[in-house]
Amino acid sequence: MESQMQVKNYMEDLVANQLEDIMKKNNCFCFCEKCKADITAHALNHLPTKYVATEKGVCYAKLNSYENQSIIYITTAISNAIKIVEEHPRH
Repeated sequence: MESQMQVKNYMEDLVANQLEDIMKKNNCFCFCEKCKADITAHALNHLPTKYVATEKGVCYAKLNSYENQSIIYITTAISNAIKIVEEHPRH
């Protein structure tokens, strides 16, 4: 019997995996959970979704995410989100 997997936007994992490194490279002003959540939400709203529903889909999304263009899109979206959140922090 195959275990059930829920539908997931794999882009969330990709952003989460890159977030702190990009924040450090951008000399981000704040690493609190609220700022990280705001940066993540803003970045995800500006990236294409990558929904997966199977383990095979997760593997395919992982392979696809390592393409140079995907890395550039993610880095750009997070960097832009950092600028927006720095200009308008919620704390």
